[in-house]
Amino acid sequence: MGRYLNSSIPYALYQGEANQPYFVDKSLLLTELFPVLDAGNQHVCITRPRRFGKTIMANMIAAFLSKKVDSDSIFGRLKIAGNTKYKEYRNKYNVISIDFSKISRSCDSYADYIGKIEITLIRDLKKKYPQIEVYEDDSAADVLETIFEECSQERFVFVLDEWDFIFHKDFITEENKKQYIQFLSNLLKDRPYVQMTYMTGILPIAKYSDGSELNMFDEYDMACKEKYSEYFGFLDEEVDQLYNIYKKITKNPKILRIELKEWYDGYRAAAGDYLYNPRCVVCALRDNQLANYWTSSGTYDSIFNYIKGNIADVRNDIVLMVAGERVPAKMQQYAATANDLYTKDQIYSAIVNLVYLSARDEYRVEREDKAGKGFVDFIFYPKRNDIPGIILELKINHTPQEAIEQIKEKNYQLKFQGKIGEISAYEGSILAVGISYDRKTKKHSCEVEKL
Repeated sequence: MGRYLNSSIPYALYQGEANQPYFVDKSLLLTELFPVLDAGNQHVCITRPRRFGKTIMANMIAAFLSKKVDSDSIFGRLKIAGNTKYKEYRNKYNVISIDFSKISRSCDSYADYIGKIEITLIRDLKKKYPQIEVYEDDSAADVLETIFEECSQERFVFVLDEWDFIFHKDFITEENKKQYIQFLSNLLKDRPYVQMTYMTGILPIAKYSDGSELNMFDEYDMACKEKYSEYFGFLDEEVDQLYNIYKKITKNPKILRIELKEWYDGYRAAAGDYLYNPRCVVCALRDNQLANYWTSSGTYDSIFNYIKGNIADVRNDIVLMVAGERVPAKMQQYAATANDLYTKDQIYSAIVNLVYLSARDEYRVEREDKAGKGFVDFIFYPKRNDIPGIILELKINHTPQEAIEQIKEKNYQLKFQGKIGEISAYEGSILAVGISYDRKTKKHSCEVEKL
């Protein structure tokens, strides 16, 4: 029907995903949305990190609900087909599907960006409802409300992907951000033509909307909300299924199942499940190679500048944390994706994200691990033999050398040798790192010794 209204694009994209060898069936998410559709005028926002399947799920929802194409050829073989209401909801709705990350190369201003979106949506609506009179100064919301009034209370499902994409563009000003929030509010809030809004993004709505403009959304993040968590990211049993496929279709499998867990299960949802990054798992199995497939996580240089400049006194706090002291902070979700970080909480969130991802590229990191005659603060197990293993001991009011002596005295390096009777999994060098902090002088020191 059009670019946004009842488009065939989501169907084509989801069909392509469903035909891939490493496809995971998450179609039961639709059953969670059936009651939302029935209630009417409901708004759901799912926030997740990049590469966690947000766009795939948005395409799935649009493909299933839209009147454009009969999607039984896809969904008839998926889990959703077993639901008793499968036929009742399939392809019964007018769906307005907008991917806000799709931006033309010539776009260099907010007015151009949002103007093209409104023009395209109004054009689609005029094509489907030619009997409706549209005035030159009508907004998309005006046209939709006219359709509702004059076409037997026609309603629409909105599927909006990457809602916060525009905030990361250089040409967007603070005033533009307010205008964009107002645009979404005007389009969706308290509008009788809205059957349901399903919206996705990286950062929570509250980051940009601190008022009542978008307070109609029920927002579901990974860290705090359990609902919907199993539909974004791969669960252990799903990775098991993919790994079995990998072994069958790969000529010379080089990846061990345990390695997928060590590399890619870096998130834990509020429900308690450990989640694998979908893109990383699929790329590793497809390429038959473990690697850092995580992209767009933020730049290390920007974090370095925050520490070097002691912005918000973060450098002083980092010294305390390295020494084992507690520093209160509220982790703000996915702050490493933001262009500008202003508060301690935002900066710490970005540091945790980036440093954790970096360490996992080369090491399996364990804390308070039983080793030798006691417990060591941190052990960094190399994933390759050409980089050193690291044993890290933290001390307060003691010297770094005392920390290193404890490492040697308690034989923490034995952990690298594996169990008795086993061939050592690691034969490279091992570094003992002692870090101390003096509470009186507020100074820290570090020594490194090769064992």
